[in-house]
Amino acid sequence: MSELGPIGRKMEQALREAFDPTHLEVIDESRRHAGHAGAHPRGESHFRVIIVADAFAGQPLVQRHRMINEALAELLRERVHALAITARTPDETP
Repeated sequence: MSELGPIGRKMEQALREAFDPTHLEVIDESRRHAGHAGAHPRGESHFRVIIVADAFAGQPLVQRHRMINEALAELLRERVHALAITARTPDETP
């Protein structure tokens, strides 16, 4: 897995601050989408997030995604074109 660039690191920081996760992976998948619509010439436009946090307890999947999108709103608006999300609580199995 490659190191995160500045956008990925900002995403990671925002998610840690918003959710205090027990597990967090921010994966830059931009290379797989080079040349596709929405791909940024400098990369860091397509990400996958895997996050486990107590904050998702009792929340349906759609609300979990909304919570994450809200925490990353500025980055999603300005730079990130695509975001795949897996959001679970510590009690949920993968």
